[in-house]
Amino acid sequence: MDADRTEGASMDVGGCPAGPLDGISVIDLTTVMFGPFCTQILGEMGASIIKVEPPEGDIGRQTGATRSPGMSAAHLMKGRNKRSVVLDLKQDAAKEALARLVAGADVFVHNMRPQAASRLSIDYDTVASWKPDIVYAAATGFGEEGPYADRPAYDDLIQGMAGMAGLYGMAAGEPRYAPTVLADKTSGLFLLYAITMALFHRERTGEGQKVQVPMFECIASFLMNEHMQGRTFEPPVGEAGYARLLTPHRRPYPTADGYVCAMPYNNRHWQRFFTLIGQPEIADDERFSTQAERSRNIDALYAIVGECMLERTTGEWLRALEEADIPCGPMNTPDALFDDPHLRAVGMFPEVEHPTEGRMRHIKVPVSFSRTPGGLHRHAERLGGSSRSVLADAGFSDEEIEQLEQTGATRT
Repeated sequence: MDADRTEGASMDVGGCPAGPLDGISVIDLTTVMFGPFCTQILGEMGASIIKVEPPEGDIGRQTGATRSPGMSAAHLMKGRNKRSVVLDLKQDAAKEALARLVAGADVFVHNMRPQAASRLSIDYDTVASWKPDIVYAAATGFGEEGPYADRPAYDDLIQGMAGMAGLYGMAAGEPRYAPTVLADKTSGLFLLYAITMALFHRERTGEGQKVQVPMFECIASFLMNEHMQGRTFEPPVGEAGYARLLTPHRRPYPTADGYVCAMPYNNRHWQRFFTLIGQPEIADDERFSTQAERSRNIDALYAIVGECMLERTTGEWLRALEEADIPCGPMNTPDALFDDPHLRAVGMFPEVEHPTEGRMRHIKVPVSFSRTPGGLHRHAERLGGSSRSVLADAGFSDEEIEQLEQTGATRT
C-alpha cells in the first residue's frame, strides 16, 4: 500500500455499539494464535486491548496472505480491536513502562513458558506487585506442576500429544492433524472463559488472581469428554474411544454427483430414513432398533447409508432429507462459505475499508447480545501504531517517549 496512505490514518470504526466488557482494560503480550484469538474476542466484546509487541512484532503478522509487510490476513483478523505498542522487555526502561501500563489495567495475559516469564520479571508475583487486583492469565503449553512445564508447545504438537491425531488414525487408518489450528483456538476459548470468570470473581470480591490455562490439559479434557467411554469406570469396562465417531464410514457421503452431509440420529430419524430408501423393514432389525444397539453396530448401519447415497444426486438427497425432517446439509469448502445463503443473510463476512490495507472482508461476531453486541470498533494496525498514544495516556511525557524511542525500548 502507498506509504502516504498510512500517515495520520485513523483505525477507529464509527458506529460500533458497546460490548459487555466495555471499560475492561487488557495488557496482551500473547503471540501467534492461542492468546491472540482469546484477546480478539475480548476486544470484540468491548474490552480495551493494548497489544504489547517486541520490536520485530508478533510473528503472526507475517503468516499467510498479505498486501503489505507485517499486515497479514492472520493479523488483520486477530489484531482488530487492539492497539499495538512496541516494548523491548529486555530493557529495564521498557519494563518500567509496562509496569505503568499494568497499573491502569484489569487483565494481564501472556503465553510465555514459566521460566521465560520469570527471566523477564513478568511472573505473577511481580505483576501483582504493580497491580494487586490484576487478573493474571498465563496461557501455557503445559501445566506448571508437571514435568513438561517448560517445553515449547505449538498446535501440531498438542494435537498429537493430546490424542487428536491418534483419533484420526483410529478412524481413517493414518494419524493426521486437523486442517485448522484446533488446539490453539480451542485453548483460546478456555483462556477466554478463565479470564471472564476471574473478572466476575473480582467484581464480587475485589480480589485479583492468577489463572493458568495449559493447552495440553485443555485439549485432553476437550477430546476425552466423549472418548472416555469404558475407561470412565474402575476397573475399566472397555477401551477409550467413542465408536460412532471412529467408524471409517462416518464422513460426508458420496452421492451420484458430489457429497452430502446426513445425520439421522434418533429413532424417528432412522425410521423415516429407512422408509425414504424403500427399506422400512430395517427399522425392525434388532441391530438398529435402539440407540444403544445402533451404537454397537454403527459400522454396519453407516455402511447401509453410504451404499444408498450413491443412488441420487446431492440436490435430490438434500430435498428428500429436508422433507423428511432428517438433519442434513451440503458439504462446503471454505470458499463455498462466502456464497452460503444463510451466512450471506446474516452478514457473516462483511466488506470493510481498512485505512491502510484497502478493501477487505472480516468475520462478524458470531454470537449476539440484545443490549451490548460489540463488534468491530478498531481496525488492526501496523506495528507500534499506538505506542505513542498509549504511553501518553499512561502519563509519559513527550520527552520520556522520545527517550524510549532513542534507546530502542519502544517504536512508534
